[in-house]
Amino acid sequence: MEALNLDVLVTRGSHVESRHVVHAAIVDAQRGLIASARDPHDVAPWRSCAKPFQLMPLIAAEGLERLGWGSDQVALACGSHGGEPEHVAIAAQMLRDLGLEEGDLACGPHEPMARRGARLLRDAGLAPTRLHNNCSGKHAAMLARARLAGWPTQGYEKLGHPVQDSCLGTVAAWSNVPKEKIGTAVDGCGVAVFILPLDGMAGAYARLARDAQSGAEIPARITTAMRTRPFLVGGTDRFDTVLMEETEGRVLSKIGAEGVHSAAVLDRGIGIAIKVEDGASRAQYPAVLRALQWLEVLPEALPARLVEFAAPRIRNTRGEVVGDVHVVAA
Repeated sequence: MEALNLDVLVTRGSHVESRHVVHAAIVDAQRGLIASARDPHDVAPWRSCAKPFQLMPLIAAEGLERLGWGSDQVALACGSHGGEPEHVAIAAQMLRDLGLEEGDLACGPHEPMARRGARLLRDAGLAPTRLHNNCSGKHAAMLARARLAGWPTQGYEKLGHPVQDSCLGTVAAWSNVPKEKIGTAVDGCGVAVFILPLDGMAGAYARLARDAQSGAEIPARITTAMRTRPFLVGGTDRFDTVLMEETEGRVLSKIGAEGVHSAAVLDRGIGIAIKVEDGASRAQYPAVLRALQWLEVLPEALPARLVEFAAPRIRNTRGEVVGDVHVVAA
């Protein structure tokens, strides 16, 4: 097994001003753990990286067919969207298809995560709604699971509700972590969040990639939707979208809050999970990109759109570049 150093340095001039410690696991679906940074068994909330697996119970119950939903809805449910008009429109239509409305979403409103989304909302003189929440697609899909199964929609987000029980079951099955060993808490959007080791997270993405390549229906539907509709997974200039576009869908990328990220190399059955120990989001993109370079999925000379994510420049209030953020190995 290869030992990697994915720690991220923040410089000011030639001085290292800050350091972010990064844990990571890289798993091959056939060979198991093939590389790690620091502790590959580090336990953390999976946050939004779990979304593809949280959607699986709805697909297994033939919910997409019953609702007439396709790849747009799947991509939005799996994504952490930027709150742009296109994202909001799909989430709103998902609720209308269920005979529900924005108030039925358990997530709260927040500012769009895409700069374009925030600007358009501001220019229109409007306030954010629950539909602008980056998790509104996931919540709409969970409401669909409850509605079609005849379960109460009230409390669908809470532990103990059948919707969350089914999500826990898929997370356990795909991560190979027994249900009783998966911790639970409440995510930023109000729904249940699952807590497990990084190698379990990476293993789940590795198996998702492997099974999608072999033609298994549910993994194939999820990965096809995400890689062919990357804008709906993230949005304008958001990391997941840019990475999937620049790799032409070869890499599946999914952001999580507090420095958690998961990715899959679809044609090789490899999964990646990283956790920035202090939760700093500015460190997770350089770490993910460096891991993909180690796998030779990305070249050492990155495409221009990824360079700013790999080594973001630090600017002062006058706009002058005074430092940068980069992986120590780089």
